[in-house]
Amino acid sequence: MGANLSCLPHTLTTYPRVPRKGTTMDLNLVVLGGRLAAPPELRVFESGARLVRYLVTVKSDAPHRRLDVLPVTLWDPDEALLEADYQPGHRLWLAGSVQRRFWDGEDGRRSRVEIVAGNVSFRDPESLFRSTADGPAPDA
Repeated sequence: MGANLSCLPHTLTTYPRVPRKGTTMDLNLVVLGGRLAAPPELRVFESGARLVRYLVTVKSDAPHRRLDVLPVTLWDPDEALLEADYQPGHRLWLAGSVQRRFWDGEDGRRSRVEIVAGNVSFRDPESLFRSTADGPAPDA
């Protein structure tokens, strides 16, 4: 049984340049399914740009049982995401990339690794894990 990720819009960027023969292309793509660890935080900048920050928990059992809490940012989210009242524990799927930010703090140079989401989807988790024998997942 694989996850049905058709609920996430297709937004992979295509690059106009074709890599030269013998070179390798890099790919920075993250797809996560997890739960909100805290209520989303909205920041609105003077320019009018909006940023939503999520803390997302992701459980793993292999190779060892663990729970990761990952910071996620989403620039200029859809109105539907802003109007909804998502609370800790709510399931979500997201697609984006990993980014490391640097800044100067009181105690010197600091950095943080975060996920910059291109897509965030709050959906019925059961519809995402149906086997193909059960037919396509219904739209939520």
